[in-house]
Amino acid sequence: MTPKSTSRDILSRDRWAAQIAALDSPAAPSRPRKEPITAARIVDAALELVGAEGYDALTMRRVAAALGASPGALYVHVRDKAELDDLMIGELCSKVTLPVPDPARWKMQTLDVCRQLRDQYLQYPGISRAVLATAPNSLDTLRINETLLAILLAAGASPRSAAWATDAAFLYIAAYSLVSLRRPSEEDPDGRVVNRAEVIERLKMLPPDRFPITVAHAEELTSGNGHERFDSTLGLLFGGLTPPPESHHEH
Repeated sequence: MTPKSTSRDILSRDRWAAQIAALDSPAAPSRPRKEPITAARIVDAALELVGAEGYDALTMRRVAAALGASPGALYVHVRDKAELDDLMIGELCSKVTLPVPDPARWKMQTLDVCRQLRDQYLQYPGISRAVLATAPNSLDTLRINETLLAILLAAGASPRSAAWATDAAFLYIAAYSLVSLRRPSEEDPDGRVVNRAEVIERLKMLPPDRFPITVAHAEELTSGNGHERFDSTLGLLFGGLTPPPESHHEH
């Protein structure tokens, strides 16, 4: 028995024809779904912004704009700018390859870890200011600290000496990365680039009676190419931590 239908249940001829025609028509392209905001996407966008424009350009509003979102959407995943700083530094630290401590190669290992971290900072102008402004909470940052401590302890350093030297190394790497950005383009008050020869001449113009060491050693004070000073300073920092080899006593 055929069920009865009311007039409201019956499609109009035009709507019926449209349904039939749609069977052979290509489906209308669906609107792409918007990629959800995540902490990882926020960090990636922040690093891209810093890499292109420097750390001073970084704001939560700028990051939100880059993601096509409102600033409020970011705060669901990142508490504030300080947490974003910590997450960015953690992301850079995660890219540092860490060695298995080897007492026979401890100096080379510590220097290699520090160089890697320096190079990460230098890719993102000014980002090491975030290191100087806040204590690290990221596990990726702490793993570098743990590895440096392990290397130094394996080499014979005391826990306190290893801890203090590691803290000093992190501070030096951050400060060095900031200063390195300014060195190639330092200018005098007239806006001219000051090269090394000019700096030496200016130092030698100082009155020798008041600045005898500076005048006498102007070339040494301005020496160092590339990252020579970086390697030398860290060599001095870590060099005295381990006890000297046991001397052989005569019986």
